[in-house]
Order: sequence, then structure tokens, then C-alpha cells
Amino acid sequence: MPPESKTCQSCGRTIEWRKKWERSWDDVRYCSTACRRRGVSDVDRKLEDTILDLLAQRARTSTICPSDAARAVGEEDSWRELMEPARRAARRLVDRGEVEITQGGHVVDPSTAKGPIRIRRR
Repeated sequence: MPPESKTCQSCGRTIEWRKKWERSWDDVRYCSTACRRRGVSDVDRKLEDTILDLLAQRARTSTICPSDAARAVGEEDSWRELMEPARRAARRLVDRGEVEITQGGHVVDPSTAKGPIRIRRR
């Protein structure tokens, strides 16, 4: 039976066990070479903090869009570049049990969610 899956420390997606990682599974932290190179930057941490701050300012059941965090962290003309980093930050927060990602009001798996998402506190 394969070991339990893990979460990528960079993008927050699920890493499924593979035979090629049999000897090094304990050391696997990233799902891809791109995630290993990217890691988690100061901007990524700031996006996580901003998501939590924005949620704290709203009612317990309210949600935010990743674009809210991207706009708060980025410049007026460059916030769109922070959309995918904001989604990655939300997935990392889901892994830590701090938030949930929803679509159409229903909680979804952040690793497979496609299209617009909302973020809410757990």
C-alpha cells in the first residue's frame, strides 16, 4: 500500500506517491521542479497574511476572492500578476486548516478546483 499523499509546500496541491520516490518519499516537499525553484517568497507570505487579515475584517461567514488579496498586495497596474500566487497562498492556508476554498457556495478540493474560487474562514 502506498504511503499517504502530501501537500506541495509551494503551490499547496496534493502530491501523490510515485514509485520513483520510493526511497526518498520522506524528503519530497515539492510537486515539480518549478515549485522547487519558486519555493515560498516574502510576497507569498504577505499574500497569506493579507488573506487572513481580509477575512478577519469580515463577518464569520463572508468570503473573499483571491483578487482582493492580490489587489491589496500589488500595485494598481500589476495586481493581476499576483492572482496565481494568491491562489497558491489560499491552497497553503487550506492545508494548514485555516481557510476553505469554495465554488458556488460548496467547499471544493483546492488541488482540482478550476475557475473562480472564493476563500472563507474555517
